[in-house]
Amino acid sequence: MLPLEGITVIALEQAVAAPFATRQLADLGARVIKIERAGGGDFARGYDETVKGMSSYFVWLNRSKESVTLDIKDPKDRAVLDAMLARADVFVQNLVPGAMTRLGLDEETLRAKHPRLITCSISGYGSEGPYRSKKAYDLLVQCETGLLSVTGMPESPAKAGISVADIAAGMYAYSGVLAALYERERTGVGTGFEVAMLDALGEWISQPYLYARYGGAPPPRTGARHASISPYGPYRTGDGAQVFIGVQNEREWAALCADVLGRPDLTQDPRFIRNSSRVANDAELRVILEEALSDLSAQQVTERLDEVGIANARMRTMPEFAKHPQLEARDRWREVDSPVGPVRSLLPPVTAKGREAAMGAIPAVGQHSDAIRAEFTSKAIDPTKDQA
Repeated sequence: MLPLEGITVIALEQAVAAPFATRQLADLGARVIKIERAGGGDFARGYDETVKGMSSYFVWLNRSKESVTLDIKDPKDRAVLDAMLARADVFVQNLVPGAMTRLGLDEETLRAKHPRLITCSISGYGSEGPYRSKKAYDLLVQCETGLLSVTGMPESPAKAGISVADIAAGMYAYSGVLAALYERERTGVGTGFEVAMLDALGEWISQPYLYARYGGAPPPRTGARHASISPYGPYRTGDGAQVFIGVQNEREWAALCADVLGRPDLTQDPRFIRNSSRVANDAELRVILEEALSDLSAQQVTERLDEVGIANARMRTMPEFAKHPQLEARDRWREVDSPVGPVRSLLPPVTAKGREAAMGAIPAVGQHSDAIRAEFTSKAIDPTKDQA
């Protein structure tokens, strides 16, 4: 039995943040019913066609869900939604702020009808304030939080290579739902909460903020190198490959110099005597390190680093990641069904012995509409047993 079996989640969702939250609930066994627009459905279905004709975003975010198409402004479809909410445990939505109130689906209205219902609203900038109605996409929130100001090369900023603002919001929505379910077990009543992408990514950008606020200057953009630790970044080896080296303390620095580079004298060099000195002279240190590594292959370098306990990594491409030996050894890949056949997907990160995530099929638009309409219109709702 999965932890959330018996929990029903209604998701009026699209794009990334809310679907990421609800997919994780589905991974844990919750029944997630995804409400989509007739025709195209969730517009993330059309972001690309790279996974056998399906969107890579949609495939990533929507396994183990049921899809029903509803026009919630239509009285008949609205009645279906109302019946669904009457028997639901959780309602997650990421429509623009104010839309739920106009539709009579706001937290206060729903809680009056369904005291045990947990409601989660995800937005770009929150339900109040001057940015309340401003459109918010992932890259735009990366800009607003200052993430781009500390990411990239010195001469130009760069966005994160993944939807980091959406992912942050989805993670907090997911953990918020779990906390609310636990609270309901103790109190018997549901609760409502909201997650703003700005707040979620703002939490994740707090270290650079603190560095800038109290250090007098923001951390510099350093590409693939660490802005405040050295040596920490990619170093070219004798065979032309790159090895990422991450030194965390003076003991590791001494071991690197003596046992990997064969240069114990570097620990006494005033330019590299402590981490702050090494950061200030990182360009010079990089030349020295790469010269010392020029007679070694990447494999030899990683072996030496592993022997003395210094963190390291190889920069892998997506195809190389797909064949990562550690994932293969731990049997982390599964086949997930979809309208166009099986799709290879990773198991979720949380691993418990004797239990595996649901890893159910990716639905076609409205695939479950007939069954869901029949289920929620054929059974009378007894208000005395609301969400029992």
